[in-house]
Amino acid sequence: MEEILKYFPSLTQRQIDQFTALGRLYPEWNEKINVISRKDIDNLYLHHILHSLAIAKFISPVDGTQFIDLGTGGGFPGIPLAIMWPDCGFHLIDRIGKKIKVATAIANEIGLTNVTFQHGDMGECKLKADYVVSRAVMQLDELVKMIGRNISGKNQNRIPNGLICLKGGELGSELGRVTRPVLDVPISDYFSDEYFKTKDLIYVEF
Repeated sequence: MEEILKYFPSLTQRQIDQFTALGRLYPEWNEKINVISRKDIDNLYLHHILHSLAIAKFISPVDGTQFIDLGTGGGFPGIPLAIMWPDCGFHLIDRIGKKIKVATAIANEIGLTNVTFQHGDMGECKLKADYVVSRAVMQLDELVKMIGRNISGKNQNRIPNGLICLKGGELGSELGRVTRPVLDVPISDYFSDEYFKTKDLIYVEF
C-alpha cells in the first residue's frame, strides 16, 4: 500500500480503505481462481495496482467521464481507476467469465458503485465511452481498429477521446502500424521504481 501513497499522497480515507482491501481480496480470490500469476501476487501493489494508476498520472478526467476497460482480467486497470475517480463510470469487459467473476466480487466487496461488467468481447459491447483503456491486451493496430465505434464523438476533457493502453517491451513496430496520432509516454516519467523502466503508456487520439 505504501507504493500507492508514495505517488498519490492526497487520497481520501475511503480510497485508502479501498486500496488497502485489495491487498487482502486479490490473494484470497487468487487461491480459488488464478487471475494473477502465483509468482507475482506478492507484487500486487507495484506490478498491478500502481501500474494501472499510471493512467491517473496521464489524465485528470472531469466528472461523468466514461471508460471502457477492454480485457480487464481480474480488474486492471479498471478497478484501481474506479477507486481513484469515483465520479467517473467504468465498464469492464473480458472474454473469460471466471475473471469477470473475481473482478465483480472484489468491486462489490469494496463498495464500488461506478463500475459495470460484461463477459464477452468488444464486438458485443454497444456502449460508447470517452476513453478505452487496456493493459497488454493485443497489438496496438488491432486494438485501434476494434474500438473505433465505441469511442464517443463528443469530447469533454482536455485530452481528446481515444485509447489509453499500458504496454511493455519494444513497441517500435507496433506504433509504426498505427495511422492515428500516437503519444508514447515512458511510465518511468511518473514512477521511479525499476519495474517501470520497460513500461510505456500509449495514447491514441480518435
